[in-house]
Amino acid sequence: MQFIDEVCIFIEAGKGGNGCLSFRREKKGGTDGGNGGKGGNIFCIGDRSLNTLIAFNYKKIYKAENGKNGKSKKKNGIKGKDIYIKVPIGTILRDAQTWELIGDIIKHKQKIKVAKGGSSGIGNLKKIYNKNSSEIRKGTVGEYRKLYIELKLLADVGLLGLPNAGKSTLLRSVTSALPKVASYPFTTLRPYLGLVKLSKKSYFIIADLPGLILGAENGVGLGLKFIKHFTRIRIIFQIIDIMTYNIIDSTLGIINEIKKIYVDIIKRPRWLVLNKLDKVPKYKKKQLIETIIKGLDWWDRNNVFFISAKKNYGCYELMKSAFLFLKRGNK
Repeated sequence: MQFIDEVCIFIEAGKGGNGCLSFRREKKGGTDGGNGGKGGNIFCIGDRSLNTLIAFNYKKIYKAENGKNGKSKKKNGIKGKDIYIKVPIGTILRDAQTWELIGDIIKHKQKIKVAKGGSSGIGNLKKIYNKNSSEIRKGTVGEYRKLYIELKLLADVGLLGLPNAGKSTLLRSVTSALPKVASYPFTTLRPYLGLVKLSKKSYFIIADLPGLILGAENGVGLGLKFIKHFTRIRIIFQIIDIMTYNIIDSTLGIINEIKKIYVDIIKRPRWLVLNKLDKVPKYKKKQLIETIIKGLDWWDRNNVFFISAKKNYGCYELMKSAFLFLKRGNK
């Protein structure tokens, strides 16, 4: 499925029904015109079964039902039906013209009103009019706007690294997510989310984003356009394939490119995860690890982990450490 992370749609709430102009035919006469019904509202509602905005590629216009007009014999018009637009969890809603923040969907079934229906018209039954008045009030139009919808992934941990660093393999090892895994770059073409479940009450969400390469700042590769999704992530795993040629310069280059555009991302807690240790002879491991740590000037040695995502070596320890860190509240 194609991953769509931002889209604009047009929404229009329902118009309020007009009030009714009506008089009783009895001897004493009098007014009996009912009020119109309110126009239907438009809501966005969170749906955890969705993970992309692709449905909005096929439908761009949403219009709620108008309220019905009032009737004689004191009958009020029926309210227009509200409509509910389903969006993934982690969706931000803005007015596309003013850029006003309307709301942020962070829970399943959470509702946010994005367009208010028009007010109902007042019939001549109301006491605000003089007896036998022929004056009524018409219903007002509903809100109309161009709505900007942006999806930002709700994940606790994000996997950052070059293509083929082993991010997708790690995700498959510790969750039930099934990202594509292959021996060529850019097999991850869209973000994937997975649930890491250590026990019934111990779990967190991890995200695998497309790999970054040098030149990403200028649009090379796929990863940089998805880095904005890291704005909600609390820990970044810097995944490094220790078998990659010139790994230190490549990794430092990618970090520098991210700093130019998303400097706040690099300020988040970042753990160094050295992958594919199973391919290194035992007598070379210690020296290779030390070379990488010094080359990257990685000062926090408490947050350096050694794993083999393919063989699931060290993965549980890494996930457990992340869960404890998240539970403490990044302290």
